[in-house]
Amino acid sequence: MLKRKIAELIEEHLRSGSERILLIDGARQVGKTYIIRHVGKKLFPNFIEINMLEDSIGDRLFENAKTIDDFYLRVSAIKGELMGEANDTLIFIDEIQAYPHLLTMLKFLRDDNRFTYIASGSLLGVTLAQTTSIPIGSIRKVRMFPLDFEEFLYANGMNAFAINALRKKFEARESLDEAMHAKIMDSFKRYLLVGGLPAAVNAYLDTKNIQAVREIQREIHDYYAADASKYDEENKLKIRRIYDQIPSNLENKKKRVVAQRIEGKKGSTFANYEDEFEYLISAGIALNVQAISTPTFPLIESSGKNLLKLYLNDVGILTAILYGNNIRAILEDERSINLGSVYESVVASELIAHGFNLFYYDNRSKGEVDYLIDDYDSLSAVPIEVKSGKDYTIHSALNNFVKNDDYHVKKAFVLSNAREITTSGKITYLPIYDVMFFGGQDTDRETQL
Repeated sequence: MLKRKIAELIEEHLRSGSERILLIDGARQVGKTYIIRHVGKKLFPNFIEINMLEDSIGDRLFENAKTIDDFYLRVSAIKGELMGEANDTLIFIDEIQAYPHLLTMLKFLRDDNRFTYIASGSLLGVTLAQTTSIPIGSIRKVRMFPLDFEEFLYANGMNAFAINALRKKFEARESLDEAMHAKIMDSFKRYLLVGGLPAAVNAYLDTKNIQAVREIQREIHDYYAADASKYDEENKLKIRRIYDQIPSNLENKKKRVVAQRIEGKKGSTFANYEDEFEYLISAGIALNVQAISTPTFPLIESSGKNLLKLYLNDVGILTAILYGNNIRAILEDERSINLGSVYESVVASELIAHGFNLFYYDNRSKGEVDYLIDDYDSLSAVPIEVKSGKDYTIHSALNNFVKNDDYHVKKAFVLSNAREITTSGKITYLPIYDVMFFGGQDTDRETQL
């Protein structure tokens, strides 16, 4: 079984007797159902799982369940033998977005306190935005992501002792020796190929067959595209075009979305597609990085809405699209291949999974810095530059950014293939894999509703 750090959060919540129902959000195929089922069966003698999406295309038992008595009646019709007491019965409502009215019912189910509940779903950001009767304070929503690099290391046999040792090295800013650095870099490059979707990771572990892995990644990519667009009939073609263009946008120098390219219409602006962007982001299949020209803490107050970068939620899907079955592009550092977009993608997914809101610095005269994150200790912005080549010490835009007294920069980072951790002024140079330790050990994005 794949170790998922969110399992601890789920278990702690279910044991706590919380007044709020835990709602796990995230794109499809990231492992929500599996990990909830694993924890639920571990903790509760009676585990009831109801997939509302399956119900919506089958018997539609729950379509007209408007009261808690209606709900219990329908549960009893299919799982009545498992309906015990609150302390020994967990009801897992999977794919709850299929019936938005059940989101409203969660509070009443919790207040009734007849059983323990947990729910999960996809496109919950979209569904919640369209549901006006969500009771405030009744739901604890946590977003789940594909396996991050640390979880990938666990999957490949590295234990907690070794990872904690790596963490201590990072915290002390101590470089790994040549052999250990080579080992971790090899794992990191394999992660770029495999990504973090559980089906792809398991296929890799079972077969070591890149073709099998790529087949799964392509299927999920196609599934994401079709799935996202079918939820919005009016704008589905625009949603699909934006999603399909993400890899090619990342291969451009600026990497940002260009509105005029989406439908080939001159004069199109960001504002014409705001709803579509929000849709893909809320669905969890696209990760957003917003532009900032004047970085002041907190960054959200200075973000611009007319410039945006979008990344795929899984680096394995990206490398499948860009390189297919050619593993040399990544494993053998071929000089003809620029891995800049791949490295930026994996850093984006790591930082977002670890709780950061992401921005990038865009200044016409001073250049561009890959990422900005908030540092709540120093109340300042932290710039991060990602380098895939050997010229990682060349970064004029970052230098200009750090030197600007108006920005009050306390520290900055450059992530690259280099082994040695060094510091020059405010800039610290770190191996690319150390991004797994940014933001601590939490890998969820939590929202109180």
